[in-house]
Amino acid sequence: MQDPSPSRPSRPDYWPRAIILVDMDAFFASIEQYDFPELRGKAIAVTNGRQGSCIITSSYEARARGIHTGMRLREGLQLCPDLIQCPARPDRYAAVSSNIMSALQDISPDIEVFSVDEAFVDVSRCQKLHGSPERMARMVKQKVFEVSGLPCSVGVSGDKTTAKYAAKQSKPNGLCVIPPWQARERLADVPVTELCGIAEGIGRFLAERGVIRCGDMARLPIGELARRFGNPGRRIWYMCQGADPAPLELNVPAPKSIGHGKVIPPDCRSLRVLLTYLLHMSEKVAARLRRHDMQARQFHIGLLGREGWIAGRRLAILPTQDSQVIFTLARQVLDTDWQGEGVFQVQITALDPRPAEFQADLFEGSLDRQAGNRVMDQVNERYGEFALSPARLIDRSSMPNVISPSWKPFGHRKTI
Repeated sequence: MQDPSPSRPSRPDYWPRAIILVDMDAFFASIEQYDFPELRGKAIAVTNGRQGSCIITSSYEARARGIHTGMRLREGLQLCPDLIQCPARPDRYAAVSSNIMSALQDISPDIEVFSVDEAFVDVSRCQKLHGSPERMARMVKQKVFEVSGLPCSVGVSGDKTTAKYAAKQSKPNGLCVIPPWQARERLADVPVTELCGIAEGIGRFLAERGVIRCGDMARLPIGELARRFGNPGRRIWYMCQGADPAPLELNVPAPKSIGHGKVIPPDCRSLRVLLTYLLHMSEKVAARLRRHDMQARQFHIGLLGREGWIAGRRLAILPTQDSQVIFTLARQVLDTDWQGEGVFQVQITALDPRPAEFQADLFEGSLDRQAGNRVMDQVNERYGEFALSPARLIDRSSMPNVISPSWKPFGHRKTI
């Protein structure tokens, strides 16, 4: 079978394709330590507000003592009694992320914002201007530090997957270069599940066919992956051999879903509390739909119980961006699917957001609600989220917003 990886070029300092992956180190925790010098060198855990019981992220000092994302704060304090809790400040994190992503454009205009703390930078076309890919990687680290005061880890290779793998090899504040003609050899002994995009399910499929490490992939016909997974399967075949063909996504696509969820008081059985939280999420989803001139017709309403999710998919009569319509669907789920069991979390997601196509409908009061929503959005845009809101939301959760892992500071995903 033909080797898919690139051959060594006559000029090793010039790469046919050069991708840099910028990965911020313990991003939220690093911002807290930068803004509050008294926290530097200490074990800190960022939680969703002072009431938050789950650790969103932690400093490297805390990680060295066994603290990890997703751990309960109580458990963390047992492992590390001097652990310092820091309430999340999502607006601050979003602002720093936006500054970093904008600054990277000074090096190359070809940027894919992968998440709130990661970005791919295609520097293939910039080598005559800035020099070798490794030199540009060092420029990236310096640029990030100049605009944020924060360290980052950088991986450099000839494709996205290998660059992302490289960035993880020398954290924190590291730099790892894997030339494209060395990528296949460097990945050969790496478990396939360590590559971004190969989750447990795909990993099982590959393991059943003898593919445990990336080097095993060459023995599996590409057609077998293609038959099972289509084009993503073909990409996986190349990824494992250091030749991921995927281009950078330079434009942020429209979201495939828009959702919000909240952890609620544990084992909640109060109808009043559940209605308050569901209205809160309905308002947030509707406001985001309106902000991006989108509507949706299908909504997923979820209640997390002790035995798993109690969930229902509901269909609005017409595509909507009105919180009252969404809240009505949520009440239907309470009426039909909830049997009074304890609930720990609520979630509402618009499953099919699409560009809004406003039509004068036949429902009485709908035009008045549209006008009211516009006024409410204008007030909240000026004075802060929920400065103006339904009276029931006076009792809403005081826990702040969090940044989704898929948050991107441009386009539709500029939301918290």
